[in-house]
Amino acid sequence: MKMKLSVKGTVDQWFNKMGKNSTLGVTASILWLTMVGWIAFVWNLGNIGLIDETEPLFAEASRQMFITGDWITPFFNGDTRFDKPALIYWCQAIAYAIIGVNEWAVRLPSAIAAFGLVCLAFYTVQWYLAKQDELEQVSRPTRRYLISFLAAALMALNGETIIWARTGVSDMLLTGCIASALLCFFLGYAKGGSKRAGEERISNAPIPNNWYLATYVLTAAAILTKGPVGIVLPGLIVIAFLLYVGKLREVFREMRLLLGILIIFGLSVPWYALVIWRNGWNYINAFFGYHNIERFTEVVNGHSAPWYFYFIIVLLGFAPYSVYLPVALFRLKFWQRSHWRSQQRFQQLSLFAGFWFTGVFGFFSIAVTKLPSYVLPLMPAAAILVALLWSDIFQAKRERGNGVDNGETRENSPLSPTLRETKAKSPFLLWSGWVNVAFLSILATALFNITHILGSDPAITNFHELIKQSGLPVIGGVIWFVCAVLVAGLLLSRRWNWIISVNVLGFVAFLIFVLTPASFFIDRERQLPLRELSATIQEVRQPNEELVMLGFKKPSVVFYSQTHVNYFRFPQETLEHLQNQAAKGLKPPSLLLLAEQKKLLQMELQPDDYKNLSTKGAYNLIRIPFFKKKNEKMDIS
Repeated sequence: MKMKLSVKGTVDQWFNKMGKNSTLGVTASILWLTMVGWIAFVWNLGNIGLIDETEPLFAEASRQMFITGDWITPFFNGDTRFDKPALIYWCQAIAYAIIGVNEWAVRLPSAIAAFGLVCLAFYTVQWYLAKQDELEQVSRPTRRYLISFLAAALMALNGETIIWARTGVSDMLLTGCIASALLCFFLGYAKGGSKRAGEERISNAPIPNNWYLATYVLTAAAILTKGPVGIVLPGLIVIAFLLYVGKLREVFREMRLLLGILIIFGLSVPWYALVIWRNGWNYINAFFGYHNIERFTEVVNGHSAPWYFYFIIVLLGFAPYSVYLPVALFRLKFWQRSHWRSQQRFQQLSLFAGFWFTGVFGFFSIAVTKLPSYVLPLMPAAAILVALLWSDIFQAKRERGNGVDNGETRENSPLSPTLRETKAKSPFLLWSGWVNVAFLSILATALFNITHILGSDPAITNFHELIKQSGLPVIGGVIWFVCAVLVAGLLLSRRWNWIISVNVLGFVAFLIFVLTPASFFIDRERQLPLRELSATIQEVRQPNEELVMLGFKKPSVVFYSQTHVNYFRFPQETLEHLQNQAAKGLKPPSLLLLAEQKKLLQMELQPDDYKNLSTKGAYNLIRIPFFKKKNEKMDIS
């Protein structure tokens, strides 16, 4: 007991020093954010090749923009690419110019967006807790720093965020823009409209405060990242929140909404005007019609899913902390509107995070096309909700430890409402804790039996055997089983403060010892053969020699070989194309064919009809001379 008090006293003394010495506090915060950001977003970021199918599409379109100097129209493999607006391509092309054309440059914009978001969220939570201390006229630096550190860790160290922060596509950049815009809005809202040094709120100032201005700039960036959703989604969240608290008109006047709209469209519309001017209705129909309206109202590219799809994605994507989201949302008590309307603005952070979470979840649940990345923008809100839940638990524990929970001081203590409220929710917290244990146990069991759950991978021979030999499922299962046992022990001893720490440390161990080695394993078995064949293509390809890919589409070959690729799905189509090219008398009189071995066999080529150049993994690269087939009648039926 004395050791426990000693450790607690030492921690409190250290955080008290941080609270009194701003330099020490800032230094500790920077070190923590740097460590979390490095583990989650930077470590081995560029040491794994591009992952087919989507990431190389962005990488190559950005490379084309970089080498051609056309910063208006994105191209991939000789065709226009209208899937996404230009901001992600600009960021990747700029990264190419700084550090070269490589995997680091492709993923750096996503990593920077994620890290910037985590830093802003850390500041927001710490500012909120400092204001809470100021309101209650107490100083609680231990809670302020620990909960801020926790919020940053939860936001960075979850599967959904890490996957997309380490992938060179537009999803993390969009999330960074939307989530940062929402955080900036709340900070502007909480700080009370337009302010100047030493003055109270100035509602008639012509320029809104800097946080509102940042909201407008980030919203424009979101529009340039993924289109109308960049303004529609945060706009719906903000409007719903303001209607609930009854401050819609008041805040819109503070924000100088007309000026904000001019800023947003002034920054985002010029590129859209230029790309439409250059490409006309082709762009309008492809981007606004197909990639926006149809994705929301119809199933696009076969991406359909049942109504509960995002429940599963959030449960697994935000694991293992997702089990505490129900109680974190319940503690908001949305039905007590009068309570929330009576609170000061800064006290509404958890309410705002609740609207943010449910807004994103509901919006994309309504959309017909469903993808796991669509709910990425709600992960920051989930992290804030769980961190603030643990803030209540932490403070209630401290009050009990200080004797607040005895009959003599309960009613007189200004902090007793927190304690009473947390005690009232203790059954829900207890059940959530045991759900945490069950969830971790299920994860461990699933990993121990992963070979019976995963399907086969045609690109990896002996897939299940290789997974067993790696030993990674056993390591992962042991990690989560140990975490389940520790959480159960902490629940029985009522040591709530440590439960979330076990979950975070368990995820870090899983990331370091399982997920990272697994990513290298998958890259080695699935992507490395294609990179090696792409290097061979660069070496053996003759000037103007055509490259054909049969039976599959792997955009990474276009990026790594820096060669235009013609795709054919069936062997008969390839044979017909070969015959047509031979009839044209092209120079050189041959083409390169990249195909899976089974597809190559289906072409029924004779040994003297082609030359085998390289075989890597499940793929063959061959050269087919035209003259071998010129005078032969080919059966292409």
